[in-house]
Amino acid sequence: MSEEFICCSNGNEQILDAQYWNSQYISNTTGWDLGKPSPPLVDFFKTIENKDVRILIPGCGNAYEAKYLVNAGFSNITLIDISTDLVKKLQEKFAENTSVKVVLGDFFELEGTFDLIVEQTFFCALQPFMRSKYVQKMRNLLSENGQLVGLLFNRNFEKQGPPFGGNTTEYMQVFKQNGLNMFEVESCKNSVAPRANSEIFFKAMKINGQFEDQNPCCSLK
Repeated sequence: MSEEFICCSNGNEQILDAQYWNSQYISNTTGWDLGKPSPPLVDFFKTIENKDVRILIPGCGNAYEAKYLVNAGFSNITLIDISTDLVKKLQEKFAENTSVKVVLGDFFELEGTFDLIVEQTFFCALQPFMRSKYVQKMRNLLSENGQLVGLLFNRNFEKQGPPFGGNTTEYMQVFKQNGLNMFEVESCKNSVAPRANSEIFFKAMKINGQFEDQNPCCSLK
């Protein structure tokens, strides 16, 4: 990724659908791809003691984090991406590994319950009007004590995304309004060089078990 964070062909007014994202992989316009798991996420993974925790990585890309988790002994990892070509390669890559399930599909149609959902360049790939729906769906997929953990850009971009940026205050507000509490937010100290001073690491959980009863519009069930 360059210093300007130009990681995709410019979306402009395009609908960022399956065809769009598949074209990015076909044309190798994948500047967001680090070629390795993100260092702040690796540090977090090292703190997890339960290797059987149910993990979801949405918009998984080339799934370097999944490879790391498998090598570290984690046994229940689900990957989902909307790109047909990418998912085919991942299914071949993990074909012999029963610890990893690779799903081709729309994240917003996914069903299941997960103890840990990993955010890594998925939120920033969605157009900003999708952010409330993103948080609502994350809440829907998290187990009662599950956590959404990952990285977000703490900056805006001069060029229209993806990636789409923002700041901590904006994120905390949209999360709270849609049922998740960002209970830990900190600037990343070990981001890869092109993202230095531009990322935050966060953890979020459901606000409480009554949120959807009090806010029925936020339920995706």
